[in-house]
Amino acid sequence: MKLAILETGKPPADLIPAFGRYPAMFEALLGDGFDTTSIDVQAEPLPPDVNRFDAYLITGSSAGVYEDHAWIAPLKTFVRAAAGRAKLVGICFGHQLMAEALGGRVEKSHKGWGVGLQTYPIVRREPWMDDAPSVAIPASHQDQVVLQPPGAHVLASSVFTPYAGLVWSDQPSISFQFHPEFDPAYAKALIAERHDRTPDPAAAIASLDAPNDNRRVGEWIRRFLLGS
Repeated sequence: MKLAILETGKPPADLIPAFGRYPAMFEALLGDGFDTTSIDVQAEPLPPDVNRFDAYLITGSSAGVYEDHAWIAPLKTFVRAAAGRAKLVGICFGHQLMAEALGGRVEKSHKGWGVGLQTYPIVRREPWMDDAPSVAIPASHQDQVVLQPPGAHVLASSVFTPYAGLVWSDQPSISFQFHPEFDPAYAKALIAERHDRTPDPAAAIASLDAPNDNRRVGEWIRRFLLGS
């Protein structure tokens, strides 16, 4: 499968030598079977033809989808063009951007930061999923989807993040607010970088010592992408 990873942001510069950039994290998560191309959407043009790749994965970013960056509006337009013609996967910012591009709404949440290991009950099951009743996954976000896009169904939902996972019934698209690509060590380092902005950073860091479902959700995404 030809997969384009649309890199919408980068880790803090001092963490890249130890942990790499987000496309490499996703390549490690998804494993073999993909002919992967990474595109830095802040510095490189988007593919002129959405059919150039079988699937697109949109990464996380420190930007907000409602911010006036020159690259965000073209990316939303690209997602609308690709919807139904290629498989789409969105993670964190990618989840939010897909929701906004496809008719939903995202806001900076009054609930504040969601960080550390978070647990999300599964409320809808798809053929590419297993029977886990919930997943525990690292999270790092202030923004949230607040209006469900037309055609989308909620897969995972918590009290803090009601629209934590979405699947579209009218196109092959899925998205998640959380970060299955985050190694716990990276998630801890990221919280430490944002120590002054993160509520109870010590507790958030300690939470990441518990078992996580990164591999499980990575396998879900892999099955979704490689399935017919």
